[in-house]
Amino acid sequence: MPVRLEQLLDAGTVAFSGEIEAQVNRVVAETAGHLQRFNGTQDTAEQVTILQEMMDDRLPKTSTIKAPFQSDFGGHIFVGEHVFVNRDCLFVDLGGITLEDHVLVGPRASLISVNHVEQPTHRRDLVLKQVIVKKGAWIGSGSIVLPGVTIGENAIVAAGAVVTKDVPANMIVAGVPAKPIREIKVE
Repeated sequence: MPVRLEQLLDAGTVAFSGEIEAQVNRVVAETAGHLQRFNGTQDTAEQVTILQEMMDDRLPKTSTIKAPFQSDFGGHIFVGEHVFVNRDCLFVDLGGITLEDHVLVGPRASLISVNHVEQPTHRRDLVLKQVIVKKGAWIGSGSIVLPGVTIGENAIVAAGAVVTKDVPANMIVAGVPAKPIREIKVE
């Protein structure tokens, strides 16, 4: 039985061993192959085809992911309309990453949906928490969004920020860890 995002997210913490580990490792290897092909071609049409294979045909025609791009799982990335992901981004998506409509992701940004248990004897166990980027948000270059974070509608994450907590709608955050700077002036 294949690993399903819903099952993993419902579990929250997953013992990373046995059949689960074998299934995840198979998908990770497939994704690595897809991304090697994606990152190795300059043909935009071929890149789109490869991403569609990796993402189960869920990449809208209006959205763009630029090479080079890295992901561990691939199939747990959900992209809305008119999304732009710039070059050299890393998505650790086993726990799920959702980019709603009109999201922008700057170069070298990392979205991470997986963590490990703190206890040394269980450290290989995975803690899966979805990352959600709401409509119109902008993730700046080199920023890191950690597991379980929701970036609110139209929010801006400044370049280099490390986001450890949810960001309210229409808010600019910056720093390590990211803190609110000010609200966006909406006209």
